[in-house]
Amino acid sequence: MIILASNLWIEYQTKDRLYSDVNAIPAKRVALVLGTSKRLRYRRINRYFKYRIDAVVKLYKAGKIKHIIASGDNRTIYHNEPVDMQKSLMAQGIPKEAISLDYAGFRTLDSVVRCKEIFSQDNIIIVSQAFHNKRAIFISDYYGIKAIGFNARDLSFSAGKKVVLREYFARFKAVLDLYILKTKPKFLGEKVEIPDH
Repeated sequence: MIILASNLWIEYQTKDRLYSDVNAIPAKRVALVLGTSKRLRYRRINRYFKYRIDAVVKLYKAGKIKHIIASGDNRTIYHNEPVDMQKSLMAQGIPKEAISLDYAGFRTLDSVVRCKEIFSQDNIIIVSQAFHNKRAIFISDYYGIKAIGFNARDLSFSAGKKVVLREYFARFKAVLDLYILKTKPKFLGEKVEIPDH
């Protein structure tokens, strides 16, 4: 019941702040792109990764954002989500100077909090799949960040059912982290300035 209530809470609180139409979403200076692995087993491309990159490129080229924070995990030299995102964005014509890398986005909570505390951004577009955007906006609300979500293309239920199930429990964990455990990001550190464009 508690897990179900957590999911319903997040759904209700965030339902009016998700956009899938690039023409309908309000413009903001910065987009926060949430990381995931570029490759799956056997070097297959991760479509969650590809579709997030495609979505943020669409925002940038439509003039809806001026800067991108690519936030993800950088735990080993072989697993560097921010750099993978940067390379993929640049391959689609996004200039390097329009991208800032957050190497300590180990979890969604870390990415959202660091966006405010390290990059000084509290009015953002979050880019991920809709199910993920909802949780990220919920976390943003707790920290006083004005966030809306731009939904990257999702996978079919049959292709993404494991992720959907994992998200169900991740939402309960988000409520637990924020309201019970008061979980903090693993790392904070020095401020990073977003350049004017």
